[in-house]
Order: sequence, then C-alpha cells, then structure tokens
Amino acid sequence: MSQAASDIAANDLLQVSDIEVIYDGAILAVAGVSLSVPKGGIVALLGANGAGKSTTLKAISGLVRAERAEVSRGTIKFLGHDTAGVDPSLRVRQGMVHVLEGRHVFPQLTIEDNLRSGGFVRRLSRQDMARDLERIYAWFPRLKTKRKTQAGLTSGGEQQMVAIGRALMTRPTLVLLDEPSMGLAPIIVQEIFEIVAQLNREEQVSFLIAEQNINVALKYATTAYVLDTGRVVLSGGSEALLARGDLHDFYLGKH
Repeated sequence: MSQAASDIAANDLLQVSDIEVIYDGAILAVAGVSLSVPKGGIVALLGANGAGKSTTLKAISGLVRAERAEVSRGTIKFLGHDTAGVDPSLRVRQGMVHVLEGRHVFPQLTIEDNLRSGGFVRRLSRQDMARDLERIYAWFPRLKTKRKTQAGLTSGGEQQMVAIGRALMTRPTLVLLDEPSMGLAPIIVQEIFEIVAQLNREEQVSFLIAEQNINVALKYATTAYVLDTGRVVLSGGSEALLARGDLHDFYLGKH
C-alpha cells in the first residue's frame, strides 16, 4: 500500500472490502461490494428497491445473521479492527449503531421511554440519562413537546426522529441510516436531513445512509456509491454524480 493510500485508510472510520452476502446458503444478495466512510463523513448508498442497500448495512452492523444470512467473503473493518465474529451489541458499544428501515419504535412506550432504551446500553446514571435526553431534545424539539405521548400515536416523521434519537443515545461515532425518507413528506425529509447535517457538523458523527431519494441524499452526502443487483456500479463525489445525466437510469434498469 502506498503512503497516500495508507493515509486515506487511516482516516477511514469504516472500510468494507469486497464483501459477499449469501442468504440461506444459496442466494447471493451482495457481490463484491467495497466502500468506505471517512471520520466525520456523510456517505450515501444509493440504488433502487432490491439493489442490496439494506443487506449491505445489515452486513456492516452484524444484523444480517438474524436473517439466516452470512458474509461469505471479504472484510469489514470498523475503527481499524475486523468485525468478523463481533456481536452486534458489542458493535453498538464500540460506537456503531444501525437505524433500521421502517421506523422501528416501541409503540406502547412514550417517546421519552423509547429514547431511554437507547441509553441502557451505556448503563447511564439517572443524572447522565437526563442530560443526554435534553441533548436529544435540543436536536429534535418536536419530540420534547410530545415526550409523554405513546410513540405509536405519533406521525411517521416523529417516529423516524424517535428511531434516530434513540440511536444517538448510544453516543455513536457511526450511524447506519436505512431509508430515512421512506413514506415521509418532503418537508419532514428536509428537516431530518438538516438534523443529520447538524449532528455531523457539530458532533462529528459520521453517517452511512441508504437512500432511494437521489436528490436529497446527494445534497447532504459528500460521497456516494450506487448499487445495482448487489454490486457497486458507480461511485464518486456527490456533485460529480449529480451532474451525470444517467443516474436515474440505474433505478430503471437501463444499465
């Protein structure tokens, strides 16, 4: 490895090298995917539904094993260490957290109790828990006004904010965010991505965001990878990708 390549690798929070994911020992879902997330970066993972975005994120977080799948080839390094065999819960304690597609909240619990559940992994004292909750409410003011409301009775946008806020209670260095805009009104999507940008800017939280919405993802990400049928077919700086006239063709199966 050259000195320049070594310096780039040293700056990477996450390095995914040539991974392959197989379901049920036979179905190839991801083939030869390589990507990296630099410290303090926002990276977008683009592609149509079924392109392999969610599977790639689950491979990185270790949750793919819960779906009868395995990383059958390649390496995933977080903070310079190979994650093979590292339990997903330990990855969370190391600073990697995964916000799943579909706004998974505990519907019967209040917003505040949902957020508290994210802090349990750090075994916070009552005082530290209260301080961290206020930190979340500073980023998501609308959650504070509804802190005693059952999460299942809130809007889709508010549930997405709860899911992200709960993840942030773990004090992550890397957030894997799966389809945050799905089913949400454009104004709410904008609000959520503005908060992501703020967290990145002020707290140096890095993000790997799987997203179908090309325009919003490339507006906030610095780098992006385009997946098609489980393979990376395009990658580069967001501005350069946005300038391409054929980016939408990958979503329509024309490449």
